Amino acid sequence: MKASEPPVSAADYGRSLRGLGFNLIVADVPRAVRFTTEVLGATSFFDNDSFAAMKLVGGDFMFHADHTYHGNPLAGMVKTAEARGTAVELRVYGVDPDQAEKRARDGGWTILAGSLDKPHGLRECMIIDDDGFVWIPSVHLPK
Repeated sequence: MKASEPPVSAADYGRSLRGLGFNLIVADVPRAVRFTTEVLGATSFFDNDSFAAMKLVGGDFMFHADHTYHGNPLAGMVKTAEARGTAVELRVYGVDPDQAEKRARDGGWTILAGSLDKPHGLRECMIIDDDGFVWIPSVHLPK
């Protein structure tokens, strides 16, 4: 059974964050959690219908439902956006693109570009999630 309350306070969680992080405002938090856990191997620190605190390859990120951003300056932009993830690449280093591509295909998500070795030293693919965000799992190519 899923916990109804986060394991730590919002303030303590916020103080624990380091490095680069991002928040994605999504139409359906559970659906976004499902994509990142099933395709990319992320784990949820805590999630409910409005919010999710996620971990992926040692980094932290969050999903927020639209209504949680009611007082945020981005709220108006999100309401008018056709595809929320337009022109943003969410690059996830250290996640095997071939495995992520297979899981995405099996789950019915859109593959924008299949796994390829790229001249910039990475093997990567491009997968579009349900909100239009483009995720790029990748691994380093050998020298």
